[in-house]
Amino acid sequence: MSKSIREIYRYPVKGLSPERLPRVALAADQALPQDRRFAIARAAVRPGDPVADGWQPKSAFYQLERDERLAQLRVTFDDASEQLVLFRHGRQVAQGKASDPLGRTLLTQFLTAFLATAGQGAPRLVEARGFAYSDVPDPLISLANLASISDLERIVGRPVEPLRFRANLYFEGAPAWEEFKWIGGRLKIGGATFKVVDAIERCAATNVDPETAERDLNLPLALQRGFGHCQMGLYLRVIEAGEVAAGDPLEVVA
Repeated sequence: MSKSIREIYRYPVKGLSPERLPRVALAADQALPQDRRFAIARAAVRPGDPVADGWQPKSAFYQLERDERLAQLRVTFDDASEQLVLFRHGRQVAQGKASDPLGRTLLTQFLTAFLATAGQGAPRLVEARGFAYSDVPDPLISLANLASISDLERIVGRPVEPLRFRANLYFEGAPAWEEFKWIGGRLKIGGATFKVVDAIERCAATNVDPETAERDLNLPLALQRGFGHCQMGLYLRVIEAGEVAAGDPLEVVA
């Protein structure tokens, strides 16, 4: 079976739900467009701090590792209007132009009530400009092997939803864990070429079921016990721009 991309996802707001894409145009040395463009900053990160002007560690934000309640929300983001819409249990609960201060205020009003931050100060929806609020400071794209996730299911004894790993690209057609042999090499996917930077260390965010918002597994522990590491997926850097679509072949070129 040849290796190919099955699914492509972006995460407009760090910690919130993904949007599935049929295809995406990638630029060299850039993250996937609109991926982690917004984040929910904790009240401790005050106006005047560099949170909106540069990368910050995930501890500055609400995110699934600490705040599993976020998995109750669904997000849509329109590139043209920059309208961000939040849904809970299938019902729209907030909407605003996320790139506009007034729109972010409307969205933040809901998030403050939803996150029950009384006494902790209000969270703030913040926008990244020229970077992404990912877990690493470099502009990388994440890739996960569906066969490796299936092998992890063997260890935990139950299905593991691949979206727990919040990757941008999911591929099939390679044996489990073969992807770790590619570190330091290059991949060709669709019209783009990538440098394989490193494996991704996994944290407690993966323990949260993205459908139920329940913390029902310990996947870092399962990875450690089953395979002697806590890694799942790869970080890639785009070195040659191009378009990638679901179904495109993945080729190891070096």
